[in-house]
Amino acid sequence: MKAICVFCGANFNGDPILKQAIEQLAEVLVSRGITLVYGGGKVGIMGLLADAVLHHGGKAIGVIPQFLLDKEVGHTGLTELHIVENMHQRKQMMNDLCDGIITLPGGLGTLEEFFEVLTWLQLGLHKHPIGLLNANGYYDFLLKQLDVMVEQRFLKPSNRELVITSGDPIELVNLMDSFDVNPDEVWFKDRNLT
Repeated sequence: MKAICVFCGANFNGDPILKQAIEQLAEVLVSRGITLVYGGGKVGIMGLLADAVLHHGGKAIGVIPQFLLDKEVGHTGLTELHIVENMHQRKQMMNDLCDGIITLPGGLGTLEEFFEVLTWLQLGLHKHPIGLLNANGYYDFLLKQLDVMVEQRFLKPSNRELVITSGDPIELVNLMDSFDVNPDEVWFKDRNLT
């Protein structure tokens, strides 16, 4: 992977375990020559991650809608900052600029981004590995809900397996490096859930 898109919160809850995971993710990205692509913010987890990548000598590319830049939440010290019109263009450009996606803890926007690119993978619109960094068990209940969706036959097991999960940033990137899927096979095989 040459560039990883990271979805994450515009807030930070002060969790030292999460802070350490952010720092470790920045270090692994820079040490492997992987460019960070993210939402372009200077606040919350977004700002912490971008600053850590830049501090270690890495590249950070931001993509931000004009209305958020107008609210003065854009990071002006990035390697590149792309300004788009709306949130959909932001997600599309972030996806186009990367070849892997990681979701860190965040709120509604972070989950929306995660599920949209996961759906795109399920439908065969991209082949990027999608990692969920489960720092300090933040996503335990979300992962359980995905398991319930499989148990209740609303989600195929093969699509559940598209979510690569670890609480350790190094392990997560390693798992993503070995990811190999043909989305067409995932989407079209075994359409009957019974």
